[in-house]
Amino acid sequence: MLESSKHAFWEAFVITIAVFALGIFVGIAYENSNANQINKFYSSSEISLIDSLALNNIFQTNTVTCSAFINSSIDFADRIYQEAYTLEQYESAGKLTDSLRLAHTRYDLLRTLLWADVMQIPDKCKTNLSTVVYLYQYDTQDLNQKAQQGVWSTVLFNLKQQEGNRIILIPIAVDSNLTSLNSLISSFNITRYPAVIIDNNYVLYNITTVNDVEKYLK
Repeated sequence: MLESSKHAFWEAFVITIAVFALGIFVGIAYENSNANQINKFYSSSEISLIDSLALNNIFQTNTVTCSAFINSSIDFADRIYQEAYTLEQYESAGKLTDSLRLAHTRYDLLRTLLWADVMQIPDKCKTNLSTVVYLYQYDTQDLNQKAQQGVWSTVLFNLKQQEGNRIILIPIAVDSNLTSLNSLISSFNITRYPAVIIDNNYVLYNITTVNDVEKYLK
């Protein structure tokens, strides 16, 4: 009887370990599959960015209209915004590897380059287009800050839905360790995060409604 109980215990133990290992394997495989999909998105967006930068170079020669340049910037911004939203859905399923973190950093780089690109618009074109840059901390462990950033993300999403192509919304994680991003941010003397920069003129630290941002738009 005792031997039978021991045998049953070890069988249950082995089965438990096998199920646990299988769960880990399936979880990692699932996240790698998500990361592969994100990498496909990124590769496509990377091509779009290079195309946009090429258009910008042509724009400097005054052979491209303001309308074409602005529309290209808006289309690219909207595209990577939607892809970033998809990335967040994948991330919400868990983080068992660094693949999704790396994908997020690559998107932050794309958005940083976009921000630098659209900074030139006011100097070259007369437009009512506004740029809204949302700076937040991706790896924060502060629950209050996480909650605050959740509220801000919702407010800015609603702002984009309301304003449409009248704004370019660029969310960027400031803890991505990107030299180009750090260089851009340093000129704004930002004291804490999250923060929103509007048209490179206004820095906001407190937003709870769409109106809190909307009143600073062009």
